[in-house]
Amino acid sequence: MEQMSEVMRIALQAREAAKGLGLLSGAQRDAILLAMADALETQQERLLSANAQDMEAARAKGTPAPLLDRLMLDAKRIAGIANALRDLAALSDPLAGVLEERVLYNGIKLRKVPVPLGVVGMIYEARPNVTADAAGLCIKTGNACILRGGSLALRSNLSMAKVLEDAAVAAGAPVNCIQAISDPSHAATDELMTLHGLVDVLIPRGGAGLIQHCVMNSKVPVIETGVGNCHTYVHASADQDMALSIIRNAKCSRPGVCNACESVLVDEAIAGAFLPRLIDMLLAQGVVIHGDERVIAAAGDAANRIIPATTDDWAREYLDLEISIHVIAGIQEAIDHVNRYGTKHSECIVAADQAACEAFLTQIDAAAVYANCSTRFTDGGEFGLGAEIGISTQKLHARGPMGLQAMTSYKYQLQGEGQIR
Repeated sequence: MEQMSEVMRIALQAREAAKGLGLLSGAQRDAILLAMADALETQQERLLSANAQDMEAARAKGTPAPLLDRLMLDAKRIAGIANALRDLAALSDPLAGVLEERVLYNGIKLRKVPVPLGVVGMIYEARPNVTADAAGLCIKTGNACILRGGSLALRSNLSMAKVLEDAAVAAGAPVNCIQAISDPSHAATDELMTLHGLVDVLIPRGGAGLIQHCVMNSKVPVIETGVGNCHTYVHASADQDMALSIIRNAKCSRPGVCNACESVLVDEAIAGAFLPRLIDMLLAQGVVIHGDERVIAAAGDAANRIIPATTDDWAREYLDLEISIHVIAGIQEAIDHVNRYGTKHSECIVAADQAACEAFLTQIDAAAVYANCSTRFTDGGEFGLGAEIGISTQKLHARGPMGLQAMTSYKYQLQGEGQIR
């Protein structure tokens, strides 16, 4: 008899665990979350030891600094991850209550109630915090989870998942409600994507290659997340000091995250005055600039430090201290450019002209569209959703930061007195 694969075994176990998890009360699920948070802190040394091994191996491979930053755990980050679980426990129960209730023409009483999705498969890269975020959101919403972290963070993810599951089970959760796949091969990921009927939804969180691979090949329904070619458009009416502050924050505060600014559009009406200030600020922050001909001309003595931009740069997610700058002719060209090259994640206009702001907010096709504030706010915590499982860039089922409601579905319950059709 052919031996069952790890992925199939985990999926079967998760399907069984999901049955019991969905029956727990909101209070029981919150108590489990609090136990998970406490376990992360009491098992901190175990987690840091596993992470140190991952960090050492990653450095030996020459892993870029932004990825190392995503991979790294320390006491402060573990405390933050634990507190995020506590914050999640404090939120209202997404499975409580009735979404809709009415009596049909035939006297049948109809209720629409929230329900868990069932089994959630999570595929992600070098971010151990995603392990806790995903597990926590799934417990809160009554879903079993299968975690498939990237090989770069394998030890960290497996260690954290084990700590979380042990704590959850000890607090009353079904066995196997939180599981991590230990096989680092691409074959394991591909097998997970075939398990339609066992896995209810797949959420990839990582680079464009990972997400597109899942979207194009998965038999399990996929929620597309994460790729963020985010723009900041500086309109002719913009407060230029405000624009510099917003761009500095959006690009430089954490350049390796998906809500960081990757491209700046500057209105030609203010290019002569604004571009030198923008270039000086970015170069001072250590940002590599890809610019068009007018950007290079405005750089003066720093022109040799500007990399001539190609059309590929307008579509690139750098995830580093690197950015493209393009001069455009007005609000409509800016909107057309963003809708052509953006990834439907987060886009920003800086403008004092309210009509320009309204046009941008209305016509840009993205999950989050900002006027006069940084794209870095696209985050479940910042939106008041608690921990997030990802940022959806698609339109069906969920869009933007995916908190509790995005992790549930609903069903109709109908009660009659013998009615027939």
